[in-house]
Amino acid sequence: MADHDRVEGAAKNMGGKIKEAAGNVTGDEKLKAEGKADQVEGKVQNTVGGVKDALRGKD
Repeated sequence: MADHDRVEGAAKNMGGKIKEAAGNVTGDEKLKAEGKADQVEGKVQNTVGGVKDALRGKD
């Protein structure tokens, strides 16, 4: 089973992509920036989960 951080990180990344797309459609630069920040945060969290999985031997 994947680490909780991997699942949460992937969800945050997808949410960020949706937010960024909404910002693009509406022209809302703040929303677009928040979406990009959420994507970065999600990728970092996913990576942390991957490291945890690797340390447990569940790669």
